[in-house]
Amino acid sequence: MTADESWQWPMAEFTIETAGLILLGVILSLSIFADALANRTRLPRVSLLVLVGVGVAMVQQWGLDQPGGQPLAGLSEPLIHVALVMVAFLLGGELTFRRLRNIGALIMLLSLTVLMTGMAVVGVGLLLLGFPLVVAVSLAAISVATDPAEISETVHERGDTRLRARLLLGIVAIDDAWGILFFGLAMALLGWRLAGDGTLALLQASWELGGALVLGAIVGLPAAWLTGRLKPGEPTQVEAIAVILLLAGFSLWFEVSALLAAMFAGALVANLSSHHSRSFNEIEHIEWPFLVFFFVFSGASIDLSYLGSAIWLTLAYIVLRLSGRYLGGVLGGYLVRRQASLPHDIGLALTPQAGIAMGMALLVAERFPDYGTLMLSTVVVSTVFFELLGPFLVRHVLR
Repeated sequence: MTADESWQWPMAEFTIETAGLILLGVILSLSIFADALANRTRLPRVSLLVLVGVGVAMVQQWGLDQPGGQPLAGLSEPLIHVALVMVAFLLGGELTFRRLRNIGALIMLLSLTVLMTGMAVVGVGLLLLGFPLVVAVSLAAISVATDPAEISETVHERGDTRLRARLLLGIVAIDDAWGILFFGLAMALLGWRLAGDGTLALLQASWELGGALVLGAIVGLPAAWLTGRLKPGEPTQVEAIAVILLLAGFSLWFEVSALLAAMFAGALVANLSSHHSRSFNEIEHIEWPFLVFFFVFSGASIDLSYLGSAIWLTLAYIVLRLSGRYLGGVLGGYLVRRQASLPHDIGLALTPQAGIAMGMALLVAERFPDYGTLMLSTVVVSTVFFELLGPFLVRHVLR
């Protein structure tokens, strides 16, 4: 080496791909600290992960002066889509004929009453306040979703076995299924209502729903046949991941409802396979890292410049959703008064929201980009609020 030559540390160019890989590792590392903080403080870890995402948005948009709404230059979209398909597939696995029979007419009636009343209050209320049709209908459908994990955890924490506690556990078992179904219908109807060509729009809406069922059957039926014929362990894990990726990819390609397709496929596997628990267990083992990315990227997808304009919509949505849940509980309690005596505010115990609600907001943002930023800001902020308030309302109802 001559005097003019200087030794340099070998280092490749720092690319967007490299930054993405490092950020994914940082996010998973931060999720460990968020989990520990949640255990120590009793704060919902979903809210903490969303706040981590908001921190990422602040660094990206204010520190690096990059546009909002596209964390990791679009890498977040496939991760979010896979996480949503996983959640919907697992949810479909809960819809077995035996479980639906055990739920009973009382829970079905109470669940639908709270759901329909809440949707009507949110949708009509937002329209009367002057918000656009897309915003009103989308938020009305999103308002149906709950957070079964937080509600169940709060009920089990109290060791409550009374009828009201059992009803809450039964309702949250099917609430998100109703939410996916009604959200799919709402998106199809909005597409039909806003399109100029009514016939073409009706065909597209029918394809979005019917095509989702076809896709769910095409993937779910072979999966149901294959499950149980594979040895537990790595082959079953490969099968489970293949099902999720096929549902996620084909739903994007054919432009059908990914949530409905995945839920239907999960229901087919659960009802037709004698060893269905193997696939669902394997998905549950790998689900959490994807959910971490989902919650963080949901928070990071917020365009911070729109937070001010979304404040009134957020406040209106929070008030209307709480009002709808309360009125739905009152009406439901009145309808079932001969079978059970329930507290008039039982609907408030169904307040917590989490992944499904934010996933729906992300899908609305893709479908209607003109309202995407406004909708996403509203749902993310309100979800954090409902996650923090929810446990107190559940404990209040179970007092």
